[in-house]
Amino acid sequence: MSTANIDARTRDAEIEAIRRVVATVENAQNNERPEDFLRLFRADAIWTTGGGKRLFGLDEISTFTYQVLPGGMQGMTVTFELEHVLFIRPDVAAVKLRQIYQTPDGLDVGSPLWVMAKEDGQWRLTACQNIGVPDDELGDSVESKPVLADGN
Repeated sequence: MSTANIDARTRDAEIEAIRRVVATVENAQNNERPEDFLRLFRADAIWTTGGGKRLFGLDEISTFTYQVLPGGMQGMTVTFELEHVLFIRPDVAAVKLRQIYQTPDGLDVGSPLWVMAKEDGQWRLTACQNIGVPDDELGDSVESKPVLADGN
């Protein structure tokens, strides 16, 4: 089913539900709350970090998250901007984000892509990949910092 087959009211409601997941990720990272972050995943999810580390399944994602999140946001904050939602089916969406880390050294910008699936009325993170933005996309006023390239 294409996006055109989802009526406007349903589309708006689903995008709002997806925004709430994005807001929960942002809050969980900024407040270093791994439990809140991990609760958003399917058990068989795939996550690729900004540093290219590939994690398969909630157990691996959980182990990694508990290693890096507590203390990992010290001196930093992150915001996520929802750039685009492509409904592949009414219950599957590709979600493109802009991720902005505010660090003591400046900004670092990422461009995550999250594939989400709706299960039991909840949108779940299913197959997600983070990537840094090339310096030429940042503009002259933003200097990239290596948050997304540190191997995490």
